[in-house]
Amino acid sequence: MSSSDELEKLAAKYAVEAVQLDRQGSAEMAISRYQRAIELLLKLSMLYPEAPQKEIYLNRANAYRNRIEELKSRGLERRWETPGEERTLEELVITEKPNVKWSDIADLEDAKKAIEEALIFPVKRPDLFPLGWPRGILFYGPPGCGKTLLASAVATEIEAVFYCVDAASLMSKWLGESEKNVAQLFKEARGFASKGQPAIIFIDEIDSIIGKRTSEVGGEARTKNQLLKEMDGLLDKNRNLHLYVIGATNKPWILDEAFIRRFQRRIYVPLPGFQARVELFRIHTRNLSLSRNVNLAELARITEGYSGSDIKDIVQTAHIRVVREFFEKGNPNDRRVAPRPITQEDFLNIIERRKPSVSKDLVKSYELWSQQFTAS
Repeated sequence: MSSSDELEKLAAKYAVEAVQLDRQGSAEMAISRYQRAIELLLKLSMLYPEAPQKEIYLNRANAYRNRIEELKSRGLERRWETPGEERTLEELVITEKPNVKWSDIADLEDAKKAIEEALIFPVKRPDLFPLGWPRGILFYGPPGCGKTLLASAVATEIEAVFYCVDAASLMSKWLGESEKNVAQLFKEARGFASKGQPAIIFIDEIDSIIGKRTSEVGGEARTKNQLLKEMDGLLDKNRNLHLYVIGATNKPWILDEAFIRRFQRRIYVPLPGFQARVELFRIHTRNLSLSRNVNLAELARITEGYSGSDIKDIVQTAHIRVVREFFEKGNPNDRRVAPRPITQEDFLNIIERRKPSVSKDLVKSYELWSQQFTAS
C-alpha cells in the first residue's frame, strides 16, 4: 500500500468515527475526529498536488470544517485555562456527558464486567474498597471494536466529567510546552474529583505518547515523564479520588513497560463473537428497509473475523448501493418513491468482496500479549 493510500485510509477512518459520534450526540468527540480527518486530507492535497483526487480531498475537508463550525455554533467551544491567559484547546476536551449507553455496545460482556469492577462499583460504593481501586485502565485490541465507545459509556454510567485527548494532536500541537499542559489537564480533572465529581481522562492512540522509542527529542521525553508523574500521583492510596486515566491502543506491544505497570487493569477488547455480530447487524440496520429474505444470523456466521467497523462498512455499502440504483433508475426527486429494500444478496455480494481488516496473525499477537500482560 502506498503512502497516499495509507493517509487516505486513515483520513477515512477518522471521518467515519466523526460521523458516528456526531449522530450519537457526542459533539466534542466528533469535532476532534473531524479535525484529524481535515489535517490528513490537507496533507494529502499538499503532498500530491497533481493527483486527480486533490479536489475531492479539499471538498471533503471544507465539508468537515463547516460541520465543525455548526457544532461550535451550538455553544460547544472549548476553553483551556492557563495562568495569566486563556487559550483555545483544539484537541478534544469534553465537558459534556457523552450520550453512549451500555445498550449501544454489542456484547463485550467480559470487558463490561472488568470496567464495572474497576470503575463503576468503586464510584457507587467506595466504602467497599478499603484497599482502593484501579485508577489506570488500558483498553487494547484490534481497531474498530469499540474501545472509544466503551470509554464514553463509562462516563455516561458514572456521570463523570469526561476529557478526551487525541494523543497525536496533543503531541503535535503542544510541542515545547506539552508537559505543562498535561499537568494542567490533570490539575483540572483532579479539581473536579476533589469535589466528589468523578473525572475520566481518555487518551486515544496512547501509544503515540508512551510507545517505546530508540530516540526521543526533549519535548517527547519530558511529556512522558510528566504523564508518568501524574499517573504515579493517582496511585496514592491516601487520596481515594475518583479520577481515572483510560488509554486506548491498537498496538499494546509497543508500549513502554514503565507505563504498562501504571495501568493496573488491562482490558482486551476483541473482535466481536457470533452473537455480537448479530447484534451489530441489527443495530446498523434498524433504520434501514430490509427485504424479508435478510437473515442477520447467516450474515453474522459468514463474517467471522470481521471487526465492528467492518460490519458497519458492509451495511453502509449495501445501503449506498441500493440508493445509487434508485438514483440511476428511478425518479429521486419524487418523495413518494423510495429505494427498494436491501436484500440478502446485496449483503452477500459485498461480503464476498470485502475482506476483514484484521489479519489472523494480528489477532494472535493480541492473544500472546494478553497472556503476558493482562491483569484480570
